[in-house]
Amino acid sequence: MSGGVQRDQEFSEFVRARRSRLVGAAYLLCGDRHAAEDLVQTALAKLYAAWPSLHTRGAEDAYVRKILVRTNIDAGRRRWRRELSSDQLPELSMPGPDLDGRDELVRALATLGPGQRRIVVLRYWLDLSIEEVAADLKVSTGTVKSQSSRALELLRTRLTASRIEELTEERA
Repeated sequence: MSGGVQRDQEFSEFVRARRSRLVGAAYLLCGDRHAAEDLVQTALAKLYAAWPSLHTRGAEDAYVRKILVRTNIDAGRRRWRRELSSDQLPELSMPGPDLDGRDELVRALATLGPGQRRIVVLRYWLDLSIEEVAADLKVSTGTVKSQSSRALELLRTRLTASRIEELTEERA
């Protein structure tokens, strides 16, 4: 098997194994189905370009996560220049295996600030350690701890206990 074919096959396997989870994380980050799909497509395109060096080091998961978060941050910076705020949330339902029936969770996450939302999604949805979240977001571990604590306090006032458990349960 030639190097290019093997590269494509390995990349395709990576995408098949992780795409649903990445779309779920992107959706929780931005709250919009189409924007989530765009975030994932952008992250996967950048991952593909860097695949050979990342795959040999086993760094593809961390790289695609960072691209998702950074692309979301960049989109947020651009959005304020062209969108008007509204006191009504848009419809945020997104059918799919990872998010079916989680409108309550998505709406509650939408009430958090962008930084807290990113920390909660990375820490509890993607099940990263405090150190990994800090490295991905380029913040201190203390910031991750304090912001996740504050975010969970806010979420507890907005969510049922079962939804909090759903978010923070151990992931396989």
